[in-house]
Amino acid sequence: MTDVVGKLWGFCHTLRHDGIDYGDYIEQITYLLFLKMADERGIDLSRVEHRTARGKVEVTDCSWPALRAASGQALLDRHAEILRRLGEAPGVLGEIYAGSQQRFKSPLNLRKLIDLIDDVSWTRLGVDVKAAAYEGLLEKAAAEGKKGAGQYFTPRALIRSIVRCMRPDPRKKRGFTLCDPACGTGGFLVAAYEWLAAEANGALGRDVARRVKAEVFHGTELVARPRRLALMNLVLHGIEPKIALGDAIYDPPTGARFDVILTNPPFGTRGARQAPARDDFAIATSNKQLNFLQHVMTLLKPGGRAAVVLPDNCLFADQAGEVLRVLTEGCDLHTVLRLPRGTFTPYCPGVKANVVFFTKGAATEEVWIYDARTNVPSITKKGRPLSPAHFEEFERCYGDDPDGRARRDAGSSTDGRFRRFTRAEVEARGFKLDGLRWLREESLDDIDDLPEPEELATDAIQELEGAIAALSRVLVLLDGGAPKAAEE
Repeated sequence: MTDVVGKLWGFCHTLRHDGIDYGDYIEQITYLLFLKMADERGIDLSRVEHRTARGKVEVTDCSWPALRAASGQALLDRHAEILRRLGEAPGVLGEIYAGSQQRFKSPLNLRKLIDLIDDVSWTRLGVDVKAAAYEGLLEKAAAEGKKGAGQYFTPRALIRSIVRCMRPDPRKKRGFTLCDPACGTGGFLVAAYEWLAAEANGALGRDVARRVKAEVFHGTELVARPRRLALMNLVLHGIEPKIALGDAIYDPPTGARFDVILTNPPFGTRGARQAPARDDFAIATSNKQLNFLQHVMTLLKPGGRAAVVLPDNCLFADQAGEVLRVLTEGCDLHTVLRLPRGTFTPYCPGVKANVVFFTKGAATEEVWIYDARTNVPSITKKGRPLSPAHFEEFERCYGDDPDGRARRDAGSSTDGRFRRFTRAEVEARGFKLDGLRWLREESLDDIDDLPEPEELATDAIQELEGAIAALSRVLVLLDGGAPKAAEE
């Protein structure tokens, strides 16, 4: 993928002289990659139906061979027509290509890109390869000073580990549904399907296969481009997902409820507004991650389970204890995974994060925490990349019950990384889980092995933001006003 992304990115510099910016170029590539991979996987786009303004049904050849066969000005015209007709098609195809436009001005440039894509057998590289290409291109765009790459991606090694623990299996329950309310490019949904396919060894049965295709996979995404990619990825797996374009937190909630939720809400405070006007949120806050946590509690069916990635500040922020108290009263918060430093390298290398696992229903009696961070070298892009090995022991400690009810033993981990805390111990710390620490960071004693400066800066910023939020609330109370949601 590194070589392929390098070639695609190199061509981007040529297209910039044709008036195509980074975002447009990446989007145009996703349109073309879908056509090529659909052709490789035998998805027939040679007879795409659409209705005219008078209600007449017309058919257009929107296949990759049809596009590849054109040349000159006819190539630009054919490309524009394919995008337009696919955008008018019924179902998921229409959702993927809705509003798509042909951005190329030079047929020579479009021909070069088609030939570049045509030279690669994409499905042999892995079905999720389009997401990897998209991720790689966004990373390069970020390196050029463009922002926004990190909010769409969760490392694949982490996603697959979470899926193995959660075991989202629609074979065991009719009406089973799975959701990611911040789905980005669909990494969790794709991994859940791939896990199911491997577990079933390709033999799902007619009824289950029908449900998996049309009923199981759901999501929400705020930004149109990654949503398109999520739709594309799942369609290439033979799935017709229901992925809404919208704001999961501020849009009016629907009545949909789910058996399993896997999600990594966007980090940071960008885009945070006032506290959402939601009757189902017990705690009013503008902290996006805490609101997502409350949103997940609402979305779960009784007995449903969730795994949510949260940055450290959600475990110690001003209102974190209040939200987690509510969570532990209505859900069994049975497991917390403290992720290695640098897990989100290269996008957010200084961010420290966790995964919280809980089941809706009975209140929390005990919380097991696995510390995969203390005395573990920071993740780096090249020298120490994140790998499945980072989560192997955690998965063994978690056990084979997705609801966290497997028999557990603190002695099953090396270096005492797995530890049980009672509800009383959690409550004594104000339900702020970040305070539940027991391992000592040896590197802090070694001046030559201190954390990276950006990591120390991130820690300092998080602590200052928490202090400012708390002071803001105190000032409001001193002025005699009602407490307001602080901008955390």
